[in-house]
Amino acid sequence: MKRTLGTCYYPEHWPREIWEDDARRMAEAGLTWVRIGEFAWSRLEPEPGRYAFDWLDEAIAVLGAAGLRVVLGTPTATPPRWMIDRHPDMLAVDAQGRPRKFGSRRHYCFSHEGYKAECAKIVTRLAERYGRNPHVAAWQTDNEYGCHDTTISYSDAARTAFRRWLRARYPGHGNNGDIDALNEAWGNVFWSMVYGDFDQVDLPNLTVTEPNPSHVLDFRRFSSDQVVAFNRLQVEIIRAHSDAPIAHNYMGRVTDFDHYAVGADLDIASWDSYPLGFLEDRVPATVAQQRAYARQGDPDFQAFHHDLYRTVGRGRWWVMEQQPGPVNWAPYNPAPLPGMVRLWTWEAFAHGAEAVCYFRWRQAPMAQEQMHAGLLRPDSAEAQGLVEARQVAAELAEAPEVSPARAPVALIFDYDAEWAWAIQPHGAGLSYFELVFDTYRALRKAGHSVDILPPDPDLLEGYRLICAPGLMHMPDALKAALADSGAVVLLGPRSAARDASMRIPVPLPPALPGLDATVTHVESLRPDTPVTLKRSGTIRSYREVLETDAEVLETTAEGEAVVVAQDRLVYVAGWLDSDAMRWLIKLVSDRAGLQSLDLPENVRCRDTGTERFWFNYGTAPCEVYGKTLPPVSVKLEARE
Repeated sequence: MKRTLGTCYYPEHWPREIWEDDARRMAEAGLTWVRIGEFAWSRLEPEPGRYAFDWLDEAIAVLGAAGLRVVLGTPTATPPRWMIDRHPDMLAVDAQGRPRKFGSRRHYCFSHEGYKAECAKIVTRLAERYGRNPHVAAWQTDNEYGCHDTTISYSDAARTAFRRWLRARYPGHGNNGDIDALNEAWGNVFWSMVYGDFDQVDLPNLTVTEPNPSHVLDFRRFSSDQVVAFNRLQVEIIRAHSDAPIAHNYMGRVTDFDHYAVGADLDIASWDSYPLGFLEDRVPATVAQQRAYARQGDPDFQAFHHDLYRTVGRGRWWVMEQQPGPVNWAPYNPAPLPGMVRLWTWEAFAHGAEAVCYFRWRQAPMAQEQMHAGLLRPDSAEAQGLVEARQVAAELAEAPEVSPARAPVALIFDYDAEWAWAIQPHGAGLSYFELVFDTYRALRKAGHSVDILPPDPDLLEGYRLICAPGLMHMPDALKAALADSGAVVLLGPRSAARDASMRIPVPLPPALPGLDATVTHVESLRPDTPVTLKRSGTIRSYREVLETDAEVLETTAEGEAVVVAQDRLVYVAGWLDSDAMRWLIKLVSDRAGLQSLDLPENVRCRDTGTERFWFNYGTAPCEVYGKTLPPVSVKLEARE
């Protein structure tokens, strides 16, 4: 696999006379890809039905003449102002019933039929015009679905579409669906919430107290399906006119829709990596961790998403936007340490990225992102990010092509479980994402390379260790596949705690074949009342009480079972702190016959088919397994 670099460019922002110079400088810096067009709808269609493509024709020609390859974005994340006049009800509505107004971006509801028709028209025009253009080598649909909390809408359009979706989910005779089946699934006998017709079902907002969790979970599933359908509409149009691969750029820790389902229609998954911005507002990190990594980013957060999107893209994935300097949108926006842009880039390649593209080419002097750094300053002088991008380009020219390799460890991440935890966290701040991320961090600290998988029974063969914490709903087929996988399987807490309709199942969870353990009751814990464990560490946040005849591997200080095992299944009945997680991962690694390392806090490693990468996120040199890693550095060695 060849590894390449790129950038994001907005020719509509800059005078025509500098386009050739920009293109020349990109090529001289070693860049291959240039993404354009994703925010340009008002320039492409300034009035309804009046198209202006001449400037885009010229921009693509200029970039192509310099030897650059264009990723053409569809502009549907930024509908122009005239669109609101034509479809005033296309705006998304928040949970408080307020419309999300014009004046920034992503101001649309995925369920609005009129807006989807307008999107189909502009995408068709672009695909017809550029589908066979030799310089357009890839496409991007829309931009950052779900960013700014824009997946879920409580609009009239969403209500109509949700009722239609429910009729299909609970089918009856004819086209009317079976309202009795819905009432049974949701348990609507509780609090007299019974419906007589699907047209009586409203959206689950503005209720007196919390809405029925089964109602909310179906609404979350519906909202996700609307994103999938919206994306598929564009993909099908592009495919009819172009053979170039199609991507979407997902955003870090946006979990409001199922990224695997969207990815199933794409050729490439990509995501937008902003390590310093994410550290301040998305990473589960203490204040001390935020301070320690303020200019480096969290050592595991970007890697988690690299591994996730490798699976979403079925092996093909990019970083479409890589932070090259300070961003503008986090609570605090420090500059990265010298060397970090290079480290982030190589870390993406270590996890299998085909391309890393820097956002953006030149810092904008206007509008919302004028404080967001680019590879160039607003005066076109080079910024530090370009110096490091050029260094990576030179290193890539000397680096061999590599082959990806299946990791020995799989970690299951399930969007449906994320929604179920968010609907019913049972304790303040409890989050499925954070539980899975804690497990991922512990695996990385033990030196493991990890594949992140959906909860698909057909994908589990060939792994030696499978970790599946917090899978709230586990279909029988998944339970059986895990038990039969041949891997050591680490489960819990909250595994199989609900059925598909968000009801407590009987037999009580986890009801796993081959594991004699039953959760009798649960409790969420105050942050200042952790439960001490016998060997090491504590249970924090959430605890289950077990009845079990399985082998007990760890208990509370009072002797109650916490970690139990039977054959190759291991169940943990609580959310463990970092000390306990370190012990647990060492335990299951040993059972799986995997060597685990004990890495320093700042150091991580990652294996490809032929290489091992070492990364030092620290500001001091570090000795690790006979190697000296300089501060903020990448070290590459051939695998034996």
